[in-house]
Amino acid sequence: MPYKNIHRNARISPKKCRLVADLVRGKSIGDALAILELSKKRGAVYVRQALLAAQANAEQAEVDTRSLFVSEARVDDGVRLKRFQPKDRGRAHSIIKRCSNITITVDPRV
Repeated sequence: MPYKNIHRNARISPKKCRLVADLVRGKSIGDALAILELSKKRGAVYVRQALLAAQANAEQAEVDTRSLFVSEARVDDGVRLKRFQPKDRGRAHSIIKRCSNITITVDPRV
């Protein structure tokens, strides 16, 4: 039975966070945590939080956490914050600050 966690509206663009999610997909939970611990990317913090929460969901169901692996690591678009930057001669340029929805699913190996 898979155990899932979704971190909604993480303040990082999905493009940056997908690079980190691709690193841990298909790995065992110990290897994935080690990769995220040593990664210099900012998205590793958010993916690690979601992975630890999915692991805690599995612990609540009394599953052996040593047999877990990351079966799904997906990063989708979240809300977009629209801001404006003032420019010369009374103009304004729009700035779109993107957010991510990070979905991590862990599954015990059989």
